[in-house]
Amino acid sequence: MALKKSDLYSSLWAGADELRGGMDASQYKDYVLTLLFVKYVSDKAKADPDSLVEVPKGGSFDDLVALKGKPDIGEKINVAIRLLADANDLQGVINNADFDDPTKLGEGKAMQDRLTKLIGIFQDLDFSGSRAEGDDLLGDAYEYLMRHFATESGKSKGQFYTPAEVSRVMSQLIGITSSTPKSATVYDPTCGSGSLLLKVADAAPNGLSIYGQEKDNATWALARMNMILHGNETADIRMGDTLVDPKFRSGDTLDTFDFLVANPPFSVKSWTSGLEKEYGRFDGYVRPPEKNGDFAFLLHMIKSLKSTGKGAVILPHGVLFRGNTEATIRRELIKRSYIKGIIGLPANLFYGTGIPACIIVLDKENAQARTGIFMIDASKGFEKDGPKNRLRPRDMHKIVDVFTKQLEVERYSRMVPVSEIADPKNDYNLNIPRYIDSSEPEDIQDLHAHLQGGIPNRDLDALQPYWDAFPSLRASLFRPLRDGYSELDVDKYEVQAAIVGSSEYQAFSASTADAVAGWWVAHREVLESIASTTRPSELIADLGETLLDSFRARPLVDEYGVYEQLMSYWNDVMHDDVALIMSEGWDAAAKPRKTIENKERKLSEVPDLVVGAGRSATKYKMDLVPPALIVARYFSDERAKLDELNDAAEAATQSVDEYVEENAGEDGLLADAMDDDKISKALAVARLRKAKIEDSAGDEVTALTTLVSLYDAEAAAKRAAKEASAALDDATLKQYGKLTTAEVQSLIINEKWGATVARGATSEPSARTHELVSRIRELGERYDETLGALEAEVEALSAKVAEHLATMGVKS
Repeated sequence: MALKKSDLYSSLWAGADELRGGMDASQYKDYVLTLLFVKYVSDKAKADPDSLVEVPKGGSFDDLVALKGKPDIGEKINVAIRLLADANDLQGVINNADFDDPTKLGEGKAMQDRLTKLIGIFQDLDFSGSRAEGDDLLGDAYEYLMRHFATESGKSKGQFYTPAEVSRVMSQLIGITSSTPKSATVYDPTCGSGSLLLKVADAAPNGLSIYGQEKDNATWALARMNMILHGNETADIRMGDTLVDPKFRSGDTLDTFDFLVANPPFSVKSWTSGLEKEYGRFDGYVRPPEKNGDFAFLLHMIKSLKSTGKGAVILPHGVLFRGNTEATIRRELIKRSYIKGIIGLPANLFYGTGIPACIIVLDKENAQARTGIFMIDASKGFEKDGPKNRLRPRDMHKIVDVFTKQLEVERYSRMVPVSEIADPKNDYNLNIPRYIDSSEPEDIQDLHAHLQGGIPNRDLDALQPYWDAFPSLRASLFRPLRDGYSELDVDKYEVQAAIVGSSEYQAFSASTADAVAGWWVAHREVLESIASTTRPSELIADLGETLLDSFRARPLVDEYGVYEQLMSYWNDVMHDDVALIMSEGWDAAAKPRKTIENKERKLSEVPDLVVGAGRSATKYKMDLVPPALIVARYFSDERAKLDELNDAAEAATQSVDEYVEENAGEDGLLADAMDDDKISKALAVARLRKAKIEDSAGDEVTALTTLVSLYDAEAAAKRAAKEASAALDDATLKQYGKLTTAEVQSLIINEKWGATVARGATSEPSARTHELVSRIRELGERYDETLGALEAEVEALSAKVAEHLATMGVKS
């Protein structure tokens, strides 16, 4: 069975996290990721005799499995991993975690049990085909664990990982094209665990030559492992402090690279500690302030770029506007035109800090011809993800689209001329709000409308995108009241019905559905041809881009919102489905399988179908084709009949409950049969026997006889429903064995994927319509009552109060 990403990720994290105990996540990750690495290279060596990583005798994951339950398991794990490290020159990379440390793993039996269970988490996984045609299951699992460990590691220890979403955006901003050769170089001087470098390499169709440096020994080891896990065994990752001892240099001259990406530690206060040489980094600039290393890193990066080099760097917003020495450096950078663009990001994206940051895009090529800096304020586009914020697919794609196409979008982006930046009123300050006002327009209260009634036309004019989509709708909803003001021509509670019922809205909704259907049909052949050679990343990229193209020219609908619907479904369901089909083929992937129960991996699957009852019941999981699809297509009549039987069973239960409630009071006919305000059939039957002896013709006998018959009817109804449900489940299970390949493809492409994507895409126009309805109702209610009408109402109420007081003899 192919391993589903969702199952792998959740089970790995759940199992590993449970075994962590009180150990800090920043330390525990070394144990988990080391075992993941050993498992991966062991599986690859089994599948590929020419694997670049040699797995020696005694140093494989199978050797670790043989240690499960042994008293000296910790010591022997260290020995096995050291053998693997020695065979591949990975000393200090994979053998940093001490598996025989009682202070972290417990003593004696506690350590033995914990390590035995930890090995068991990985034991049943199979990574032999992990990088099948561009789909990196293992590498993504590594990234998933890294993100969770970063989240758990706290502010001071979570800086080893740059969020994947930010990494993907940066990789697409630096100008890599389909013709970029593998010999082109990419450099990250503060590479952490290497995630940024890998995302850039993935963005290059031919790959890139990777170079990186990392100061922290444990994080450097993570980066080395990460490169191997992602198939970049030849990446040159070196250890050391980039500012004090840059490893990529010839003598005192820094090496230069084609591309650069970096997420350096923010505002380092001790960057000059141990610094003896500047390596020409500050030539032509002033030396950065001793208590803040942001510009020291930035100038190192600029010096490390070739004359045509391009880069993207994450820095805190302060570099855009701080004064004194930093203002002097910033002025010189702007004059040299090295800064191509600046993207303001949401706050709380990064592990280790909650402050907002920006991406500074560098480009030395034709710098002197550059007359402006392209700015984007992307600070409002994100979603909450636990304690952090996270860029959504729509946010990422919009940033990349707008930047690469240099699109000016109101309240979002613009090309800012250097002359404007250099103007004395700005004085080379790059703070984005100076140049882009991203705030929403103020919702102005109209005093004349409050006094005299009516809705200001300027508020209606602000809804022009809706009137463009529905040209006659405004005239049908509003009528002129006086110059500059209109009033609703329908009741404010009828606005939604008026909009949805209009012919223009119906046509718009239908054309949206047609656009989605046409786009999906155009890809049907590609979807049917999914096989082991499919590249999932290319498949979803093609689906996403063509969907965006289908909606770019359509009024009212945000194409990135539609794109988000597709990407959310891809990430949640469709990607797992595609991976399954790639691994097993359409027919095998559609077959039911028995559920997995693996306590060590914390993986206990909820069955999709249960056939039989009790201990003889068999539980099935349908990974690709849910039973509901089979039932809907082949057993709709049986489903309808079952629904009727279930309704009848519910009605029978309700009849019992109602009858008991009517007769179970303190003086009720069923009072003597009650037990703690409850009465079962057994209690009713037992009391009926006694009641017949006491008074065979009494009302209690009649009531109990009726109740027993209602219980009998309920039992019969439930039995009929249960038998019909079991028959339907059995028929459904058998139907899987009859499915042809064409039927499987139709069920998945049309009724599972297609229907879901279509619902998501067409929900966007509905959401925008809801916004229009809400706004019109808000305006209608705001100016519904004029000041004069309110004063008249107050006056009438005051007169009524005075009248009541007079009646009571109270003089006002």
